[in-house]
Amino acid sequence: MSSLSPTGGRARRLALTSGAAVLTGALLAAGAATASAGAAPEHHDATSVAATAQALGLGAKEELVVKDVIKDADGTVHTRYERTYAGLPVLGGDLIVHRAADGTVKDVTKAVKAAIKVASLTPKQTPTAATSAAVKAAKAAKTTGAAATGDAPRKVIWAADGKPVLAYETVVTGTQHDGVTPSKLRVITDANTGKKLYEIQLINDIAGGITAKGGSGAAAAGGAQVAAVGTGASQYSGTVNLNTTKSSTGYTLVDSVRGGSSTVDLKHKTSGKGTVFTDADNKWGTGSPANNQTAAVDAAYGAAQTWDFYKNVLHRNGIKNDGRAPVSRVHYGNAYVNAFWDDSTFTITYGDGDGNKKPLTQLDVAGHEFSHGVTSATANLEYSGESGGLNEATSDIFGTAVEWNANNAQDKGDYLLGEKIDIFGNGKPLRYQDKPSKDGRGSADYWSASVGDLDVHYSSGVANHFFYLLSEGSGAKDINGVHYDSPTVDGSTVTGIGRDKAVQIWYKALTTYFTSTTDYHGARQGTLKAAADLYGANSAEVKAVDAAWAGVNVKG
Repeated sequence: MSSLSPTGGRARRLALTSGAAVLTGALLAAGAATASAGAAPEHHDATSVAATAQALGLGAKEELVVKDVIKDADGTVHTRYERTYAGLPVLGGDLIVHRAADGTVKDVTKAVKAAIKVASLTPKQTPTAATSAAVKAAKAAKTTGAAATGDAPRKVIWAADGKPVLAYETVVTGTQHDGVTPSKLRVITDANTGKKLYEIQLINDIAGGITAKGGSGAAAAGGAQVAAVGTGASQYSGTVNLNTTKSSTGYTLVDSVRGGSSTVDLKHKTSGKGTVFTDADNKWGTGSPANNQTAAVDAAYGAAQTWDFYKNVLHRNGIKNDGRAPVSRVHYGNAYVNAFWDDSTFTITYGDGDGNKKPLTQLDVAGHEFSHGVTSATANLEYSGESGGLNEATSDIFGTAVEWNANNAQDKGDYLLGEKIDIFGNGKPLRYQDKPSKDGRGSADYWSASVGDLDVHYSSGVANHFFYLLSEGSGAKDINGVHYDSPTVDGSTVTGIGRDKAVQIWYKALTTYFTSTTDYHGARQGTLKAAADLYGANSAEVKAVDAAWAGVNVKG
């Protein structure tokens, strides 16, 4: 269910690379604009962006497109760029320019070092051949009903493996090998040889290889005009307040305070837009999964708490930092044991769990799926190999942080993922951050050269373990009523710096230093830089980051 590895079995390791600040004078001359976090990319005028490309030494056929801008408290500006070559998107061509408040370039972070250049822009393979190859790859991945989307394959430059080649990008839809989860498989094929270069699943689910039941659907949002506050009886978080919208016939589960966040009912269908939940008296659910509204209460509450975490703790205004909220979809299929994020539809979708009795709408699951959207909007970590493990771990880390921040008496903060949804039917959580291998399903406690070959839900264990060690330290301890015992690879002792600081470091690294191809060693480098930015180059926090990575066998 989840992602697929690149061709050749072993996933590639592509380190985050940095350019020295020798470009300072040229980029100062470029006059590149600065902007605060959330500033629209179009605020960078074409002249300054073109001048930046020239100063970076990019070729005449290369252009930069601003994707995201983050401004630090000290005035440092981190501008994330996508790249094109002769008008074609360069996959793996993303880079970040880090400028001091006066415009001086401090550093440049690139997804790959290679110069972007191909011998010819005329493909030897036809788009039809690329489509056939992509559908064949999807069928090999056990995609049911594999079919290319209506759009023709997109011609691109594939650079993520380090050697730029002319390629086709095709998206094949269908159903994943569990027979339930929708599939949007992106396949990259060499435009000259027809060889498959890469494939990646665009549906980001939480459960990984766990067998699921159910179906698929599309999103719909409701609208109204007057904000209201109702109460909901949730299954996992007790009685909660819900921001709703009053309509002429009652109330809709639309939160106008938080970007128009809406919750819709798919009614156990596998297609269709779903229906926005409505209620006559603004009292929602009963706390029992037998009541159709209960799962909606948990989903809406999870969406609200996640929004508030990002806004109040990380100062981010929604997934794309633009004030827009996603749609939450519940009652997906029948007895579907999974939840997933779909970036193309901007939706979070929840199944009702085994027997339709344990919806996957727990608070940390909501935070997990929302955070997949944030990763896509920032570093856009490729969902395969080590970068895919970092993608999954990022969602686990922020899902955990959302649960702690909510401070809900019925769903207390912990370092366990999905501990209430009973996804295995034995009362055990989906994942353990203090010692990931406790899941018994192959999650990695430590980095090794082969960790990128694992499913991303299991390779994520390395970063989850790092986050726990950085937050709480190694060894046995009881926290908030849960017993943990976190080892290190070499028996060393790690002293934690607290979860709040660990979260800030991870978020800063994600948004200002990680790229689409960042691997575990690149993540170490990025978090060390983030800690230095936040707390000082010689701070205890920087030393703790270094020690925590060493504890999971990621060393300099």
